[in-house]
Amino acid sequence: MGSKKKEIALQVNVSTQELWEEMLSSKGLTVVDVYQGWCGPCKPVVSLFQKMRVEVGPDLLHFASAEADCLDVLERYRGKCEPTFLFYAGGELVAVVRGANAPLLEKTIREQLEAEKRVLAEGRERRVIKDEALSDEDECFSHEKNNGDDEDLVSSEKACTLAIIKPDAVVHGKTDEIIMKIQEAGFDILTNEERTMTEAEMRLFYQHRAGEDTFEKLVHHMCSGPSHLLILARTEGTEDVVTAWRTLMGPCDPHVARREQPDSLRAQYGTEMPFNAVHGSWDSEDARRELALLFPGFQFSDQIPESAPLGHEAEGAEGPNKMLCSPEDVDEAARDQSEATS
Repeated sequence: MGSKKKEIALQVNVSTQELWEEMLSSKGLTVVDVYQGWCGPCKPVVSLFQKMRVEVGPDLLHFASAEADCLDVLERYRGKCEPTFLFYAGGELVAVVRGANAPLLEKTIREQLEAEKRVLAEGRERRVIKDEALSDEDECFSHEKNNGDDEDLVSSEKACTLAIIKPDAVVHGKTDEIIMKIQEAGFDILTNEERTMTEAEMRLFYQHRAGEDTFEKLVHHMCSGPSHLLILARTEGTEDVVTAWRTLMGPCDPHVARREQPDSLRAQYGTEMPFNAVHGSWDSEDARRELALLFPGFQFSDQIPESAPLGHEAEGAEGPNKMLCSPEDVDEAARDQSEATS
């Protein structure tokens, strides 16, 4: 019996209608990670799910993942870059959490699990909800269809920026810690993709620094192993996302960061240049350029606010090479930059 328990998968992949119906019939609470095929299931929350499974056990708490494109029942979730977690009990939807927000997910799991225990033990009425955020006027993340063209494009009406957890932090096993600190600081992680960059990508990405002595070392470092590429957003009404992320990162040089902002990510996880753990876009236009280069299927709102200009750090500053990033501009700009570096 013990060996069978070890074989139970943490998350069951639900890929057919039959499996979906089987999942809905499970006793207790089921948390479904609804994901897009282009980005895969949400990795930052796996450690939380493992912790909850060990603490609660597998009898009343279940985890599943489902690709939106594979199931008709998830059609309205297709094309959304923001992770979505659906909570089911008794075959009914009882809660929804958007974004890889581990503290909120844990709170919701505990609350819904306790509520379902009372339903099962005391016969209380189950509180069923509808996902109101899917209404046309309130939907923030939508699948864009332009007369049959660009059907795979994803859009966000929130202001976004790019964050990269660099190979030095990844190889030292600091990814989960950094992601947790990002979430605790009030950021929504819309996408988290692990990727090993190519030399061509990084030469284009850092083209504005091509004349610096450290350029080759920087490119080599960024291609040396896996990075985590994140698209970050913040709740409306708070500090703009670009400035907030640069503040959390701290000064570019880890030595300067430890002296001036000891609580910043670069102070805690960086060692020396260029091994400073994280990258962030310089301003909103730079965010558009970088996101367009690394996530060509991502579309932007035209309402992204301009971030306040920051002092340019002399030690390897990541200054902007500004350009607009509408889908048409991105392709043209990429071609121009490729020709410039060839």
